[in-house]
Amino acid sequence: MSALPPSPNANTPWSGRFTEPVSDRVKRFTASVSFDHRLAECDIAGSLAHARMLSACHIITPQDLADIEKGLAQILADIQANRFAWSIDLEDVHLNIERRLTDLVGDAGKRLHTARSRNDQVATDIRLYLREAIDQIRQHIHALQTALLDLAEQHTDTVMPGFTHLQVAQPVSLGHHLMAYYEMLVRDSQRYSDCRKRVNRLPLGAAALAGTSYPIDRLMVAEALGFDGVCENSLDAVSDRDFAIEFCAAAAINMVHLSRFCEELILWMSPRFGFIDIADRFCTGSSIMPQKKNPDVAELVRGKTGRVNGHLIALLTLMKGQPLAYNKDNQEDKEPLFDTIDTVIDSLAVFADMVPGISVKKQTLRAAAAQGFATATDLADYLVRKGMAFRQAHEVVAQAVKHCESRGCDLADLSLKELKDFSALITEDVYASLTLDGALNARSHIGGTAPSQVKVAIVRARESLKTG
Repeated sequence: MSALPPSPNANTPWSGRFTEPVSDRVKRFTASVSFDHRLAECDIAGSLAHARMLSACHIITPQDLADIEKGLAQILADIQANRFAWSIDLEDVHLNIERRLTDLVGDAGKRLHTARSRNDQVATDIRLYLREAIDQIRQHIHALQTALLDLAEQHTDTVMPGFTHLQVAQPVSLGHHLMAYYEMLVRDSQRYSDCRKRVNRLPLGAAALAGTSYPIDRLMVAEALGFDGVCENSLDAVSDRDFAIEFCAAAAINMVHLSRFCEELILWMSPRFGFIDIADRFCTGSSIMPQKKNPDVAELVRGKTGRVNGHLIALLTLMKGQPLAYNKDNQEDKEPLFDTIDTVIDSLAVFADMVPGISVKKQTLRAAAAQGFATATDLADYLVRKGMAFRQAHEVVAQAVKHCESRGCDLADLSLKELKDFSALITEDVYASLTLDGALNARSHIGGTAPSQVKVAIVRARESLKTG
């Protein structure tokens, strides 16, 4: 019998099926090693757990396991020292590591892939990688929350205008305003934490799509890798990317919150507002206008929100037409996911550094709060406490505001006689309701803007961060 001709795809694990080599253009088009090599440490961790399970189940020998462990240790060291030679001919991170392992330890390296497929292998690697990323992101959120609490604590008594429709509405404490973003970050952290529960399920053991005929112990692997359990259906295990979509949804919401804060910082730093200044180290100048100081960090975070939102749409679109089980389309999940992780971590980290560099112009804030009839609602509430129905009080105050507009003054500038012209219920004690501090202190309930309540909220938040 004549010898078989050499395979045209000798570098690949599927070489025996094909009669012509893959073209160089297709190699470049289909290879993912240029970006999925960042999964290397997760891939090695998964391979070690898989190999130890295979040995415990008597599928490979103890000597095979020892050789695999030794080889993977050397590969890990080479990767961490940037000595590992990645090859596009080997497509992805998995085949690169497997080929190098085989070169190092021979047949034992070839036995490692027993009872698994690249389909369940990559799904496991991504989950391991994303799990670690979520933990890092939550740490960065914690740091930003701490910075916000520190700034809010300095400004519980600082009065500023609260806005609706970007029009002056009612006076609020700046600390209270900052605490609104703290609360958004609480929900962000909770969303990531909840998402992590669904990330933390083991796909390995599903093999290509139908499971394996080998007597494996999936629960042993899950425990070794710190998973909470296994994916219960082999088809779903290899094809599911819900966890990545869910993460990107949480990330998009997180970035939207940062973007909203950025928008306010940018407005507040503008001379038209003049509420704050941002430290020079977080700003840049102009190449032509020497007076310029631009809040580039805030603008860039606001801009990066669009790319994270786009990645969410990309993943949703990627999955919407895929039949079961694994499809090559899923190679396109990694770059959006990786970039989302990088963007969120970088944005949170720079934000946590920037917040302590915000200086507040208290007098400008107070002067702005005194404009726009910010205490009009307090006058209406005063009339209600005197026995007037709210809708009637609303109309009375609206007439008073119109009068003040015509005179170019504020409600607090009107004499008692002038105020009585609008309602006989008004007496000397009305002026306590027309001051900014009085309006602030009047809202003393859980969630209110009274400085006393803001201080309590900050204490409560710090306790929550300690235990959370």
